Amino acid sequence: MRIGFIGNGNMGTAIMGGIISKGVAEPGDIVVSDINVDGLRESHEKYGVGTATDNKTAAAADIVFLAVKPNVVYKVIDGIKDAVNENTLIVSIAAGQSISRLEEAFGKKIKLVRVMPNTPALVGEAMSGIAVNENVTESEKETVLKIFNSLGRGEIIEEYMMDAVTAVSGSSPAYVFMFIEAMADAAVRCGLPRAKAYTFAAQAVLGSAKMVLETGKHPGELKDMVCSPAGTTIDAVAVLEEEGFRSAVMKAMQACAEKSKSM
Repeated sequence: MRIGFIGNGNMGTAIMGGIISKGVAEPGDIVVSDINVDGLRESHEKYGVGTATDNKTAAAADIVFLAVKPNVVYKVIDGIKDAVNENTLIVSIAAGQSISRLEEAFGKKIKLVRVMPNTPALVGEAMSGIAVNENVTESEKETVLKIFNSLGRGEIIEEYMMDAVTAVSGSSPAYVFMFIEAMADAAVRCGLPRAKAYTFAAQAVLGSAKMVLETGKHPGELKDMVCSPAGTTIDAVAVLEEEGFRSAVMKAMQACAEKSKSM
């Protein structure tokens, strides 16, 4: 299975690294193209993959990742559409770009997968939403799932859910980083050294997330388990409720989803 990556940025290299580390493909079966020669050299030295400055070289593969930003994806497609055929599996990670719009840009029948991963792919803990067009077979779906499960977790969804996925996982690492930073600042204010504050805050978020995923309990039930009667936690929860914590998160995610729709 030959795999091509058009774009050598953080997300593309994270996917590439996951594929190689989990044995989904060998480095010799992967080619990445980009205009940044220094970046290509680094990827070759780190992963052992082939490199090219011509996107058509990367497009001559069984699976082609469009690992580029939305503002350049259509320019890239225009340059490679003659180099792919109806058996090429195209995987786009360009945010906000619909399957129908991408299909129209290719101007012919193609197998197309639209994915919204997130930056925790860099540490093997991504959450990726995956939507496919009608030309993608069940076997190809399994292959794509295998790839994105190598980065963390992947789920096949209907495309209409993608804007919500963008809000809840694609962009949410930024919200979580802000939460960790705020907790650490408060811990420093209370006397904890800065480095320890980040460690305690980040590990608390990591452990809490694992409890949701591994216990199957409702987050509200897990929250109640921490809130002892007349204890410290319930006072903190009361302040978060008074300050509109839930409402702020919901409004932020709605704004994110609306921006995704409009792109």
